[in-house]
Amino acid sequence: MKPKSMHLIEKATLIHFHRHRQERFATGSAGALGWKHVNSQQKRFEVLASIGNLDDCEILDPGCGYGDLLTFLDARFKGVTYRGIDLLPEFVKTAAKSFACRANTCFMIGDFSRMELPKTDYVLASGAFGYKTEDKHYSFRTIDRLFKTARKGIGFNMLDKNKFPDHPLLTGHDKNVVVDFCQTLSSATKVVEDYLEDDFTVFVHKKNRTKAFYR
Repeated sequence: MKPKSMHLIEKATLIHFHRHRQERFATGSAGALGWKHVNSQQKRFEVLASIGNLDDCEILDPGCGYGDLLTFLDARFKGVTYRGIDLLPEFVKTAAKSFACRANTCFMIGDFSRMELPKTDYVLASGAFGYKTEDKHYSFRTIDRLFKTARKGIGFNMLDKNKFPDHPLLTGHDKNVVVDFCQTLSSATKVVEDYLEDDFTVFVHKKNRTKAFYR
């Protein structure tokens, strides 16, 4: 059985959202990706990159957008092998053109919640779980898939539902529920907060899996 993904209508809404923002903001900008401003995106990257020493590591970036995380990593680490995945062809096309001369770099069009994922050292996902979906287990199933493809661990950020205002497309998550789930994957789970008003980051390092969380 194929893994579940976002409903087709939900995907279409997501794509429309970003295409509308591309018309409103400049291509390649933080605004086109849905961020309030560049500083919030950079702050999220700073926290994600603290997962460990990323020198000479393979990184998978689901929901990569224009590949901004790669620019951030290259300024701080050496020898990074990078793979980015995004649902929007426009994002992938722009990113591939921007990094065409960079070695050990690959951008792919696809739905990372159901496509075959390459093995990697770390998965770093920024903003990948911010969209509404009717499947209440979507985030858990996807986090599980990302964790399985990582050799060392995963890091991802989410909007905090207790602080993020209601939005027609974007959604917050219950931090405690998310952490409880991640602890079923590994006891080496850590949450980071207080770097932005409505955001939190979770790190899950490889260790023995404990128990099943969902059916």
